[in-house]
Amino acid sequence: MLRVGLTGGIASGKSLVGSMLEAYGAYLLDTDQVAREVVEPGQPALEALIETFGDSILAADGSLDRRRMRDLVFADADLRSRLEALLHPAIRARTLELMNAAAADSQPYTVVMVPLLVETSFAELVDRVLLVECPREIQLQRLMQRDAMTGEQAAAMIDAQADPAARRAAADDIIDNSGPIPWTRAQTWRLHLRYTRD
Repeated sequence: MLRVGLTGGIASGKSLVGSMLEAYGAYLLDTDQVAREVVEPGQPALEALIETFGDSILAADGSLDRRRMRDLVFADADLRSRLEALLHPAIRARTLELMNAAAADSQPYTVVMVPLLVETSFAELVDRVLLVECPREIQLQRLMQRDAMTGEQAAAMIDAQADPAARRAAADDIIDNSGPIPWTRAQTWRLHLRYTRD
């Protein structure tokens, strides 16, 4: 089964494109959902986070307070590296399990949505890399609206991710999500047809 790694900067439109491909018949696997799963209460990854960062990262119910964790690490590159070193192996292992299970399904191909595909070695697990991109100004606007952030906070989150040129260099296919949704849908449909043939 063809495996497509779907990536892009924050608020670039990965989820939009992923949902379109899923509607067209692809099996969609979202590593953000996997990341939530591996830090559920009682999971080893959450225990490792508490040991490293303290229990101030927990919500009142004992679950990970994702916003607090995000605010903590995005302000400090060293802390972000420590977080990634703890979480990425667990996310990768679980994602591989799910990808292998998907191979037994009848869908024509698998799409694995990986925000940090370029920043990690995840590209080696897929056959093609699909990049969704839009201009930085649009990303900033979307991120501020979606997460109720200031421009400074949104810019810091964007800057913490891979350089757009590095993403383009890793991409086999690119969708420009800077226009209206029908424009994105048309590009996505063309890629779906190609992936189905492959």
